[in-house]
Amino acid sequence: MKQVPLFSGLSKTEIDSLKKLMTAVNIHSGKTVVREGDVGREFMIILSGTASVSREGSKFATLGPGDFFGEMSLLGKGPRSATITAETDLLLEALNRREFATMLHKNPEIAEKILADADIRSTQ
Repeated sequence: MKQVPLFSGLSKTEIDSLKKLMTAVNIHSGKTVVREGDVGREFMIILSGTASVSREGSKFATLGPGDFFGEMSLLGKGPRSATITAETDLLLEALNRREFATMLHKNPEIAEKILADADIRSTQ
């Protein structure tokens, strides 16, 4: 988790605390992880593997280790803005809405990074 850029400024104790909030999720290659237009209930971080990001059926990005998604819906910016599909087997860490809020409250520096990223993504 220390190699995830989002958590780069955290101490080992803070990372250990964060790990307790997270749930490991394995997704097989070819499976849809989240679908555009659905209600978002989780924030996810990719630990290994790659995933494609598409909107209205057109791929526009690839995500890999250290990348995250799902924050837009949890920040109240509407339903899922894109479909994420596993290109390879994925290992993710997931946080539900309550756990996501706890993470942001306990780690203001993470909140700043996520909000900055959300602003960029909302203009794409």
